Amino acid sequence: MKTRMWYALLGLFTVLILSGCGEKEEGIGRYGMLDESTPEYTTVKFLKSVYEDDNLDTAIQLSSEKLSRILTRYHTNSNVQRHLLNLKYDTVTVTPQSAGRVGRNEFSEKSTITVFLSGNYNGDKVEDLRSLDLIKEDGEWKVNKIHPDAYL
Repeated sequence: MKTRMWYALLGLFTVLILSGCGEKEEGIGRYGMLDESTPEYTTVKFLKSVYEDDNLDTAIQLSSEKLSRILTRYHTNSNVQRHLLNLKYDTVTVTPQSAGRVGRNEFSEKSTITVFLSGNYNGDKVEDLRSLDLIKEDGEWKVNKIHPDAYL
């Protein structure tokens, strides 16, 4: 009887350990708590895809039809970084700037999000700002246009 209870406990313990091994997607934004239905979330996820993924698939999915055609023509993340964003990084942290914006954006159809990019490229620290225009298509935010640094 003791061995059955021992095996049952061992089986339960094994199930609990293995259930904790599932891969969870890392949260986005400060403390990983940025809501998925916001334009800031889409902006950060788009830029993380361009700088951290092996391909442009996620960035293309998060883009409007116009921008997705442009991204497809560049073929690689490196080309998009160099030509479209004019900003290359080896490692990067993307932080959306809230700038004291008040109100809800769930009913808006357009949004412009400014992001602060900070990271390293060839051993040098690089910090810059970029603004992205987003539009709402079928209830989802899509990146429509990338503006160069407005402060140059």
